[in-house]
Amino acid sequence: MFRSPRGLAAALVLGLAGGVALTASAVAQTAAPAPAPAPAADPVVATVNGQSIRLSDVQRQQQTLPEQYRALPLHMIFPALLDQMVDRKLMIAEARKAEVQKTEDYKRRMADLEERLAQDVWLTREVEKRVTPDLIKARYEKKIKEMPAEEEVSARHILVASEDDAKKIIEELGKGGDFAKIAKDKSTDKASGAQGGDLGWFKKGDMVKEFAEAAFALEKGKMTPAPIKTQFGYHIIKLEDRRKAGPPPLAELEDEIKGELTREAFSGMIEGLRKAAKIEKFNMDGSRITEAPPGAVPAPAPAAKPPEKK
Repeated sequence: MFRSPRGLAAALVLGLAGGVALTASAVAQTAAPAPAPAPAADPVVATVNGQSIRLSDVQRQQQTLPEQYRALPLHMIFPALLDQMVDRKLMIAEARKAEVQKTEDYKRRMADLEERLAQDVWLTREVEKRVTPDLIKARYEKKIKEMPAEEEVSARHILVASEDDAKKIIEELGKGGDFAKIAKDKSTDKASGAQGGDLGWFKKGDMVKEFAEAAFALEKGKMTPAPIKTQFGYHIIKLEDRRKAGPPPLAELEDEIKGELTREAFSGMIEGLRKAAKIEKFNMDGSRITEAPPGAVPAPAPAAKPPEKK
């Protein structure tokens, strides 16, 4: 509980009403019904004025949602997602009745959408050609060679609410008390307490500042002579061992490396396209741009974005 919040990700829980599930015992006590026909591979899950929505349509729609919803089992969000698709069908039907597709606004926005889609598909394909597994591996190996070996320690701790309680425990330990047993009996950190206060191996940045500085200052086999105060309470820390940590595995750095390589590939592609093209720019009134006077700061131009990581 006293670890630094760095690296923690927020979790989103979506609660939806579920159906009624039969337990195995209830099924066993029920007379066996006639065999039901096998479900269709892609069944119709709703109709809207005669138009069908199939299971595959819902599955595709889920893949357009934010990542935390894409990762959920479909049955958890199926009712809400299906309602959304029904509403969409109804609105599309009304839009077509109103012939919005014939308006200039619709045509302009459709043309813009087509251009954006073409750009995204092309960028994604080109980046995938350039950001290969071999290139990712080579960048990873280069990175870990440049990483300094980071020290990590193995330690135990006992956490209590007051400084007086911590001082009494230090006194008890000084008389030969067993650290692991006292941690099990008295530590308010129940997770590590159940393990005799064992925290395993950790790096300095993994813990809150006060705790980390005290732990890393200890010699092997020694404990803090005075309580260490943090936002969680008062700690008595015992250093078990220290070592140089190995490099992080590829899986831990892969997303970061892909992001770097994608940005580099995008920049290279845009630079190549600009060099090969004839580009003329004009002022806002349509007049030709003349050379900017010394010291003038040009206005920033909006830039295309590299494709999002998948």
